[in-house]
Formats: sequence, structure tokens, C-alpha cells
Amino acid sequence: MTQYSDYFGPEGLRVRGTVLVVPGRGETRSTYARFGKRLAADAYRVRVLDAPDLTTEDLTTLAARLSEAAEDTAVEDGVVRPLVLVGADAGAAAVAALLGREPGDQPDAVVLAGLPGRAPGTTATAGTWDEELDVRTSCPAHRGALTQDPEVRRGSLDDAVPEAVLAAAYDSEAAVPTLLLVGDADPLADHEALAHTAKSRPSARLSVVHGAHHDVLNDLQHRSVAAEVVTFLENVRNELRPLITVRSSAW
Repeated sequence: MTQYSDYFGPEGLRVRGTVLVVPGRGETRSTYARFGKRLAADAYRVRVLDAPDLTTEDLTTLAARLSEAAEDTAVEDGVVRPLVLVGADAGAAAVAALLGREPGDQPDAVVLAGLPGRAPGTTATAGTWDEELDVRTSCPAHRGALTQDPEVRRGSLDDAVPEAVLAAAYDSEAAVPTLLLVGDADPLADHEALAHTAKSRPSARLSVVHGAHHDVLNDLQHRSVAAEVVTFLENVRNELRPLITVRSSAW
């Protein structure tokens, strides 16, 4: 059984970068099939890993898995840069915590989606599957995909993310370009802490998705969110110089 799910760009197009996706609590690689296909359609090489179990897998092991996954995508000239890590939920916390490691281990950029909060009131409480889905998403297609996937671990949002991982995620002041994505209807997010984190880092962007829930990459707004991620990837390729500047707007 393969360790990864891979998504390739259109044949004949030059690969624009490498994206490694780290799922969150209870999720599987299949959870990110739609997201992976969207980024791959823009000629990015996308690889989705198995979600880390942060109660048994330490960050050193995860870093080794990420390094191995990246190297295995390499072509003759090596890994296609930029190398960007995308983490969701606990995967986002783990990716963010890894940013405090040695510079040689750094990706070129990271996307942190649905980063769990540390404050009281930002943890899920045990309930029915429908109640968990309500926390995660209002997208009928994503709700159906989660429900029909026998490997999705129900009730997993009640698993605590280790405090040491959350502390490292929020306290890091790494200069790695970072896109923070959060739904404004995400009950597990600490919106104030995310705003502070974005302001404290030299190259961070906080994008709030209106109406989105915890699974911000897979909610009703997934097309707009994927477009925001691709825009970020393109700006990273252009050394963080925006390729488009809006001079006037009707909205």
C-alpha cells in the first residue's frame, strides 16, 4: 500500500513547484483529493501524506517523513522548488511547529489551514457524527466524502493536540512565508491569536474565509480557497512580489 496520494499537472507543462499536504485529525489522504487535483491543474506537483498521530509520532519523525516524501518527487535536477508544506488542523500545528527547527530543514513556504486554538472554548466536545460534520463543513460533497470514507476516524476532533506542539506553532517567529487560512465560522479557531501570529511574523498573510468552518480547505468556498492558495504559491515563486495590484475595485 502506497504511503502517498499523488497529483500531477497537465502533460507537457513545466512543474511550477512541489506541494506536500499534511492532513489533520481523523482525515485521510482521500480527504484532499479535490484540493490536490485543483492545485495540480495549475501545474503544481502535489503529494498528500498520511495524517500524523501527534500522540505517538514526534516532530523529528514527521520531519523525516516530509523530507523523504519531497525527495521522492525529485526529477533529474532535484526537487522542483518552491517546496511548500500545506497543513490542516493538527497537521497545520505540526507544520508550524517544525518551522522552529534548523534552517536547512525549512520549506520555501507554508500554508496553515484551520490551525486549532489553544484557548478554552476552542476544543470540540463529544457528540454525534452530524454534529462533528457541522463543526467541520457545510459543503454537502465534503460531508458525503467524509461519511463514505471508512478510514475517516469519527470523533477525532476531541483528540487533544499536544500543548507543546501548539505552543511551538503559535510562538514561532520563523521568517518562512506563511499563509494562514481560517473560516470565520470555525469554532475551533482562536481568531485573536491567529491575528497576533500573522502580525508577529515578517512574511505572513492571514486570509479569513467568510462562512467557512473548520475544514477550510474543503468547505463550500473551496474554489475560492484553492485560488487563494494558488495566488500565494505564485507570489512565492515571484519572491513575494504580488503579480497583480488592484488599483480600483467595485466591491
